[in-house]
Amino acid sequence: MADKDTIDDPARKADADLARVQAKVESARALLARLLQEVVVAETRLGSNQAARLLEANEQLVLTALRDQAAAEQAAQLLAKVSRSAERDPLTQLPNRVLLLDRFAQAIATAKRYGRRLAVLFLDLDNFKQINDTLGHAAGDEVLKVMAHRLVAVVRDADTVSRHGGDEFVILLTEIAQRADARRIADELITALAAPSRIGDTVLRLTASVGISIYPDDGDDVHTLVECADAAMYLAKRHGLGSLNFYDARAVAQGKPVGEAEAPLAAALHDPISRHGAAVEIQQQRYAELREANEQLVLAALSARDMQAAAERAHRDQTEFMELLARELANPLAPIRLAAAMLGQVDSAEPLLPRAQSIIERQVQSMSHLVAAVQDVANAGRSAFGLARATVDVASVVDAAVAACRPAMDARLQTFTVQWPDPPGQAQVLGEAARLEQVVRNLLDNASQYTPDLGQIRLTLAVQGDEVELTVSDSGIGITAIALPTIFEPFAQDIPAIGFRDVGPGVGLAVVRALVLAHGGTVHASSAGTGRGSRFTVTLPLAKPAASVLDATGSEAARDGGTDAARTSGTP
Repeated sequence: MADKDTIDDPARKADADLARVQAKVESARALLARLLQEVVVAETRLGSNQAARLLEANEQLVLTALRDQAAAEQAAQLLAKVSRSAERDPLTQLPNRVLLLDRFAQAIATAKRYGRRLAVLFLDLDNFKQINDTLGHAAGDEVLKVMAHRLVAVVRDADTVSRHGGDEFVILLTEIAQRADARRIADELITALAAPSRIGDTVLRLTASVGISIYPDDGDDVHTLVECADAAMYLAKRHGLGSLNFYDARAVAQGKPVGEAEAPLAAALHDPISRHGAAVEIQQQRYAELREANEQLVLAALSARDMQAAAERAHRDQTEFMELLARELANPLAPIRLAAAMLGQVDSAEPLLPRAQSIIERQVQSMSHLVAAVQDVANAGRSAFGLARATVDVASVVDAAVAACRPAMDARLQTFTVQWPDPPGQAQVLGEAARLEQVVRNLLDNASQYTPDLGQIRLTLAVQGDEVELTVSDSGIGITAIALPTIFEPFAQDIPAIGFRDVGPGVGLAVVRALVLAHGGTVHASSAGTGRGSRFTVTLPLAKPAASVLDATGSEAARDGGTDAARTSGTP
């Protein structure tokens, strides 16, 4: 039993050890399984962190690349801006002299290669010092910007507008066929600058003197062409504000423009500055005065027409009576004259007969004079108007009318231009200056009244043969074909004019016709239709030379129906 127990104890011990070993193995396996799981989890966690870090690193790299690219682009833009600023005027952003010289060189090289012509325009703004001193330098800078914008808007894309310095600008015109092309563009530039601009409460009418030089006529290099255009500009400035002049060596030597200069600006437009508020007030005041004057004249004309009709009836009655009286007086003259002759043939010694014959003959002669006078009275004409006639310079009349109408045009920012004859002083007529000024004022007021804001009005004065022709045209609402025949009638109103601004009673054009006819002239209206503007043309006979003044004031007045003395005094 003891041996069996001894043998069983090691077996049980081995079994116990095996069980313990198995338990440890199972425990180790479980631990290993746990460790494997933890390793997998750790590896999984480790892989996720690396991906996140990698993604974050990539994002940082992309953001850095984008920032670097933006910085590079910004640097490139800044470099381009700096490069442009080196070639541009900082105020107007126009090409400066550096860029202008480069474009000049290219244009001249092209012109030489293909045998083309170039033009250089040198512009100097008139009265810029007055603008600076009156409004300040800030307003002066705004004026220069406006000027630059308008110049660029007129020229072609291939041309170059450059600020030369201060208020001076140089324009390079490429590929012009003839001098007339340069002149046409210069006229367009002057017209563009003439459009009124409003800065605050100030209305400005800009004018510029323009000098023109032509390649290769006046020079074959940049500096020579610019100097020639500059010299021509100073000659244009001497001729008058808003003028242009081509370079001419003879003109430069003489110091005065020759042939090509524009006519001077109207004196009423010499001041470039007007206050908008003041212009509106003055316009309303002068318009009221003009309306009152027109109404009074129309009422006077209507009253005069009634008086004239009554006077004509009385005159006809008087004429018929005078004719009847002349016939009744003339009828006995022949027998009385015959009786007096027979008395001279009577052979008698009566001393009273010769005396009676002498008395009868004297009375017959007196009666003959009386009959002639009665017939003259019966045939005499009469004058309808009382004009204080004198030789009148129409240019001065126009200038005075423009001065009166400028506030209205300034208040509406309307562009106004004047074209004079050459020389202006040759447009002289025989008439009354105040009445002629009223004619021009009415025409200009009518044009301004029926032209929208920012519209255009043009007055042209010319001498055609033995007549002075004055034309006022506008870009306004126009006149319908139905209204044209009656446009000069009192109180006439066209359909498009109804409701367009606060128009007057419609007597201005009637006054124009009456006064023009009184001066021996004609007036004509034309229009292409509604919205296409209108045109009024007045023709007046030129004043005759001094040697013919007597005939002009005598025989012509009699032909018109009365003497000037009667017209002046207003006697019927």
